[in-house]
Amino acid sequence: MAAYRADDDYDYLFKVVLIGDSGVGKSNLLSRFTRNEFSQESKSTIGVEFATRSIRVDDKIVKAQIWDTAGQERYRAITSAYYRGAVGALVVYDVTRHVTFENVERWLKELRDHTDNNIVIMLVGNKADLRHLRAVSVEDAKAFAERENTFFMETSALEALNVENAFTEVLSQIYHVVSRKALEIGDDPAALPKGQTINIGNKDDVSEVKQAGCCSN
Repeated sequence: MAAYRADDDYDYLFKVVLIGDSGVGKSNLLSRFTRNEFSQESKSTIGVEFATRSIRVDDKIVKAQIWDTAGQERYRAITSAYYRGAVGALVVYDVTRHVTFENVERWLKELRDHTDNNIVIMLVGNKADLRHLRAVSVEDAKAFAERENTFFMETSALEALNVENAFTEVLSQIYHVVSRKALEIGDDPAALPKGQTINIGNKDDVSEVKQAGCCSN
């Protein structure tokens, strides 16, 4: 019972989506962050799956609900439901396959078409451990991220390099956007009534402050 209570004990719930071409390592980034696991024999994701993990930001517990989808075109029909309520996104490419970097522009457009413009976006160059096969330079990716006004990080799900940092940075930035929004309307974010939904924009949103119940202090 205690384990269940601990898992359910959070102040904020944020939906974050993983997008990018098939085979760039989205599922391994998810499993590395949420379960600290990596699979060499990773199969293509069919449809959608999600996993959760809670982290501490300031003195608050932020629970991430991270959605992972197949990058193949034939699953594109899921887009609007997949993006609905997302307040953060990791747009992933493979540093060894330049075409996956070229396609980031299309993924970003789709993301922005379906989400609020305050969404926090991190461009992620995965498979950074394959140094000898690199096809996308850090400089090119940084310049692109600056142009598109997104955060940027290179990661290796295999070596657990920067995976924690990438997700934590996105969640921290979302938290700060939420806090600023609350301040703009004259509220102290710490004093938000329990159970109130926090909309970063005007779209319906899974971000919420946890309901007060048996488990709150």
